[in-house]
Amino acid sequence: MNLNSKTKVNRQIDLFSIKLALAFSLLLFTKTIKAQEESSFRLMFWNVENLFDCKHDTLKHDEEFLPTSMRAWHYGRYKKKLANIARTITAIGQWTPPALVGLCEVENDSVLRDLTRYSPLKKYNYRYVMTNSPDMRGIDVALLYQRGHFKLLSYHSIRIPFSGKHQHPTRDILHVIGLNINNDSLDVFVVHLPSRSGGQKASEPNRIRVAETLKAAVDSLFLIRAYPKIIIMGDFNDYPYNKSISKILEAVAPPKHPEPQHLYNLLADKAKTRNFGSYKYQGEWGLLDQLIVSGTLLTPTGNFTTSEAKANVARLPFLLTKDEKYGGEQPFRTYNGIRYQGGFSDHLPVYLDFSFTPSE
Repeated sequence: MNLNSKTKVNRQIDLFSIKLALAFSLLLFTKTIKAQEESSFRLMFWNVENLFDCKHDTLKHDEEFLPTSMRAWHYGRYKKKLANIARTITAIGQWTPPALVGLCEVENDSVLRDLTRYSPLKKYNYRYVMTNSPDMRGIDVALLYQRGHFKLLSYHSIRIPFSGKHQHPTRDILHVIGLNINNDSLDVFVVHLPSRSGGQKASEPNRIRVAETLKAAVDSLFLIRAYPKIIIMGDFNDYPYNKSISKILEAVAPPKHPEPQHLYNLLADKAKTRNFGSYKYQGEWGLLDQLIVSGTLLTPTGNFTTSEAKANVARLPFLLTKDEKYGGEQPFRTYNGIRYQGGFSDHLPVYLDFSFTPSE
């Protein structure tokens, strides 16, 4: 082979190498874009611990959070609370703000308007819906949503029936219906079950009553939809093994082959791990905040799907502080008793990612 022939062959090899490198780069770029798309729908839930404004509502028992109260809840502290919540939501979203944000212990429409329009969260243009419950303290549940990822169709509050002198009105269940990023219908429930005040055993019937109401609403969706996409998030004031979750909702850890018309608790298995949880009580971590989905959302081949691995508790460093009494760390609260600390909440947020294939 003469010199010109060798040069020609070398040029052809170089050209082939360049084309191969370009093709490989394009493949990597395509996979990267797809991976980014598949990880861009995140939701979170957080009990923000007493997000009250500084004004007295004569119909509610909100005297504890007024400038004249022992807590001295004034506008400066309220504004810092809003900034703390905005900081947390932004941090959990990482590069992209969460598409859906469930909140509980929010007092009224005023605090949500301030959070979404006048706090650092305003740049993300969240919209929100919320309940107007008969809770005696005046706290409610809400859902913030990004309109580019979730199209609101309707929402309503589900009132919890109560009777008897030892029962008190509690928070409504918020049921939100919308279209996800693939224009599939998505049913989202945000809940805050009654507290354990008076003891776990004595207060359990109150939580069971809410769980039964929630289960009835979910079962009605199972009847009318063959493949329902249902998300339940909230503070259950119960652990995954308690009756309200494991027996009434029948929300257990996902099996190998989930059933479409069944509920699964995505954090149930992780909650068995020592020091895993969203709330710390007497030195022990436990999971009170649940992420529950219908089996349809656990289908690996689905165009909008999730898994146990994509659910977790957000243990952001700034949400934690040293536990002086029991050791380790604990949530950095706004108040410790009536002493103001300037922290975030007595709960840690929980979050869940979904993978999706964009519609053609």
